[in-house]
Amino acid sequence: MHSQQAERGHRVHRVHPVVETPAGAVRGVRDGSGERYRALPYAAAPTGAGRFAPPAPHPGWSGVRDGTRPSPTAPQPARDFGRLDMTPYFGPGWVPGEEYLTVDVHTPAADGGRRPVMVFVHGGGFVTGANRAALYDGSAFARDGVVLATVNYRLGIPGFLDLAGAPANRGLLDVLAALGWVRDTIAVFGGDPGNVTVFGQSAGATLVGALLASPQAAGLFRRAIVQSGNGTGAFTPEQAGRVTAAAAAALGVAPTAEAFAPIPDERFLAILPALAGLDLRTSTATDPLAGLSPFSLVLPVQPADSLADGPAHEVDLLIGTNSEEGRLYVVPQGGPETPGRAAVLGHILFETGTTRLAQAHARVSGGRTHRYSFGYRSTALGSRLGAAHTVELPFVFDIADAPWLHADTGLLGPDPAPAGLAARVHGAWVAFATTGNPGWAAYDSQHPVAEVIGG
Repeated sequence: MHSQQAERGHRVHRVHPVVETPAGAVRGVRDGSGERYRALPYAAAPTGAGRFAPPAPHPGWSGVRDGTRPSPTAPQPARDFGRLDMTPYFGPGWVPGEEYLTVDVHTPAADGGRRPVMVFVHGGGFVTGANRAALYDGSAFARDGVVLATVNYRLGIPGFLDLAGAPANRGLLDVLAALGWVRDTIAVFGGDPGNVTVFGQSAGATLVGALLASPQAAGLFRRAIVQSGNGTGAFTPEQAGRVTAAAAAALGVAPTAEAFAPIPDERFLAILPALAGLDLRTSTATDPLAGLSPFSLVLPVQPADSLADGPAHEVDLLIGTNSEEGRLYVVPQGGPETPGRAAVLGHILFETGTTRLAQAHARVSGGRTHRYSFGYRSTALGSRLGAAHTVELPFVFDIADAPWLHADTGLLGPDPAPAGLAARVHGAWVAFATTGNPGWAAYDSQHPVAEVIGG
């Protein structure tokens, strides 16, 4: 595992630095990869009725907070991807505990430096995932002079179910609150609050796309990276209403925040199967997630069509997809090869919305737009997984050589990763966060091309 070196205590010098933050002092860990501070709350614990309220300021603490251990995770169901081991992506699942609206920070040193900051928003279909998943190891970013913050946010019913008496898109409000925390706090960890890049993958990338169109996000970041997201992935209020009605019926309560407030999280998870497979097609909209999740952003206008209303015109954007995204949803389940279905899923879920978002940003933004296509084919599952959804992540985080990714059922398969590919991908992300230029030409209406990486 990637933690083996740190566990050999007689060979790695470890100390526990203490940093003073606006909320209180926190103790971290310093080792060969820099300094890590975990489970730092950016908002108050969302409990009871608070699960359906906007994120509230954290009250802070006295004494020295232990920042050496991971936080609890948002309530979430287990996810099954057949024979493919997706544990490094989803993390440990639900680790119960009230205080899970937290960030982890990995920094070269909390020394008052002014380093580029990257804020990562995990994926998981708006229902699963956590910043403590093994794929999101920040060691390489810290090694290369970047302060990395990874974010937890509300998921599922507390995060995204549209309810009367509650603000919509509470998970997105959490990410906005986390970015506010970064603005106010990251300097004490050696980061530059004026040079922040927010990046996300899958559902996290869709959230980043929404931030580009959100007036509330103005001034919170300079650059954005959208990895396999969907700039047209939001539900209309009518579509969201169908999910809400089904959830309320399954629970036997009114579709209001007041009625949902006393219901325990375990009950919310128990009814999720009743929300699967809902027909969300309407006279004006198709299901942008093709039935794969009953939760998404809820917006009257898609982010790709409303960028001019948010900070997109001020920021640089790096955006792209993998060349065989849909294979993650087809190949691990076994059965006959169905490349047509995989291609259709990839097109609906990621390619169309990515193109729309890239075109819109290039049209309205004074910042630069850069597009990529990631084509390295994983040899997992008898070399059938290919350049599927999530395969780029080990290269972005420069951990593609980690042995726990390499088996027939591991994300990258039994073959070793190509020499130099992780350095190229990770280096491009770091360069973009530092300068706004990943190393290839900008994308615009005259040159609507994507840089092919690993293909």
